[in-house]
Amino acid sequence: MVTYLINHLRIPGVPQEENLAYLEQVEATAAPYGGNWLAIDAEVQVLEGAWPGSAVLMEFPDMEKAKAWYNSPEYQKILPLRTDRTISDMILVDGVAPDFTPAGYAQQIRAAIAAAGDSGK
Repeated sequence: MVTYLINHLRIPGVPQEENLAYLEQVEATAAPYGGNWLAIDAEVQVLEGAWPGSAVLMEFPDMEKAKAWYNSPEYQKILPLRTDRTISDMILVDGVAPDFTPAGYAQQIRAAIAAAGDSGK
């Protein structure tokens, strides 16, 4: 199942040399793990709530590859170039199956609620 990395990114002030060095090196660390950029430093259109800053969106083949990339010695070596000079909220999240529908998901929840109610009798 595809896994997405979402980074709520804020860069105080203007990008520094370290930020640019990170960008120049990060692709080589992600490629062996199937990491693919879908959006980087993208301006967001806020529909609800607040989102100061920009967004980075990456795709990995699965959760194991995403974690392996993040924890790899190659990525950990350059990570401070980003974390020491930016503010990030970063998550990994699995995508849904190709046959997923919100209505089908609602039916699964209804069935689980019904089953929990039946077990309480």
